[in-house]
Amino acid sequence: MMYPFMTLNDETEIVHSDMQNDGRVKVYIERPDEKYGFKHAACWLPDYTWEDIYHFSEEEIKQFEEIIRSTAHLIIEFSQEGGFENASNL
Repeated sequence: MMYPFMTLNDETEIVHSDMQNDGRVKVYIERPDEKYGFKHAACWLPDYTWEDIYHFSEEEIKQFEEIIRSTAHLIIEFSQEGGFENASNL
């Protein structure tokens, strides 16, 4: 299951998975794009391994990694609680 985490001003969506049995959490990023449909990429926590990068530049990936690194503690916590809405009792 994937849970919404953050929407950036440019319509980039950041979502995350439940924590896997091996302790990893998948963070998935996508942005609508007129030319490609959607740009997307996935980053695995806690080791910040990137995969499936589709039409994001190296600079964009660096910016996303900064966002993910600054919020990783929250993403990991929420991944164990069923997402932000469950963790915050909304």
